[in-house]
Amino acid sequence: MSIVLGAIADDFTGATDLANNLVRAGMRTLQVIGVPQTALALDDVDAVVVALKSRTCPVQEAVNDSLAALDWLREQGARQLFFKYCSTFDSTDEGNIGPVADALLERLRATQAERLRATQQERLGSQHTVMVPAFPINGRTVYQGHLFVGDRLLNDSGMQHHPLNPMTDADLVRVLSRQTPHSVGLLARPILAEGADAARARLKSLGEQGVRHVICDTLDESDLEVIAAAVAEFPLVTGGSGLGQALPAEYRRLGWLDPVADPGRLAPASGAALVLSGSCSQATLGQVEDFLSRHEGFALDPLALAESDEQIEQALTFARERLFDEESSAPVLIYASAAPEKVKAAQHRLGAARAGELVERALAGLAKTLVTEGVGRLVVAGGETSGAVVSALEVTELRIGEQIDPGVPWTQTTVDGREAPLSLALKSGNFGGVDFFSRAFDALPGEKQP
Repeated sequence: MSIVLGAIADDFTGATDLANNLVRAGMRTLQVIGVPQTALALDDVDAVVVALKSRTCPVQEAVNDSLAALDWLREQGARQLFFKYCSTFDSTDEGNIGPVADALLERLRATQAERLRATQQERLGSQHTVMVPAFPINGRTVYQGHLFVGDRLLNDSGMQHHPLNPMTDADLVRVLSRQTPHSVGLLARPILAEGADAARARLKSLGEQGVRHVICDTLDESDLEVIAAAVAEFPLVTGGSGLGQALPAEYRRLGWLDPVADPGRLAPASGAALVLSGSCSQATLGQVEDFLSRHEGFALDPLALAESDEQIEQALTFARERLFDEESSAPVLIYASAAPEKVKAAQHRLGAARAGELVERALAGLAKTLVTEGVGRLVVAGGETSGAVVSALEVTELRIGEQIDPGVPWTQTTVDGREAPLSLALKSGNFGGVDFFSRAFDALPGEKQP
């Protein structure tokens, strides 16, 4: 049985974000970590999201990994491909969004002769694609090509201080034009207001003019629906997870997708509850503060981690004394999240890459040890941190469950050393309400302790 949608996500939390929206829109969804090396049972799966760690790696590495994912998804018979990146479009002038999108389009065009039954829309779509980063329900909107976070332009939203990809320009046409040698155009809001037929006509016209990438204005959910209707038969679309919630309805209209009852069903949860946070986003900092007002936490310091592993041992002792106390089932937090000035000080002393690696290694090692010892409900905050934790746990597949907050579902997987499934929530740094860390465990049904 062929899958309907095959997605390539440039980080782990972004993959889960997209998978969450697909489940909410009625698609049974599996997230895989990297390109699978063995055959998967996909009989009860409508969509597969391949999670890569390609947002901040060297451009050629991102291109190679993305092409490998594309080839594997096409082998599974995916009707449509989706390149997923963050709703804040964070990247550098070198990439990786533009170069990866270019490479995916080139690969599809090179193999176009294989698509003997391709429609004219598909042939046109293989020459160009849309860029739809907006996620209105989470406050990410695009107007006249400019990306807003809430009521602030991207470059005035806090993203200008991103430690790896500072975003100092909100004009996405301009941002993307620095990443690709190909023409970048705009599908503006007035065209979307006229409906899907007008959007299709505008996209066709732009393609005939040689425009390869089309930034799409998006102010609300109705705009996403119009865009989805216009591009559902494109071989490749790109964007944030907002577009993912609009596409399944179009797949049903096309007869590709049957209605499914309870696509996000998971097994009952069990085990101790732990939060690991490496994100330094403004949203996560608020979540850390809120959690610490209710529960206990342990702070990691990159400078101390650079000296020795003593702080890791202290964190383990802290966690063990609280997580495995039979009289308490309260979650605990271990975090390296810190205010921008403290992050900059550590990066100045250690270098940005070294500081990040120390935190990721520490949190990943803590996750591996504590899950083996009895943690069964785990929340991880931050895309890079989530990638490190998933790698340390040797997770290869995640079944996607119900949403906690927009963009963040519970998932389940199997890990060595644990008989019951591990319930895992991977949260992008900027996502979730202020009480997310505490509320996440209340939203997960099942046993509280083994």
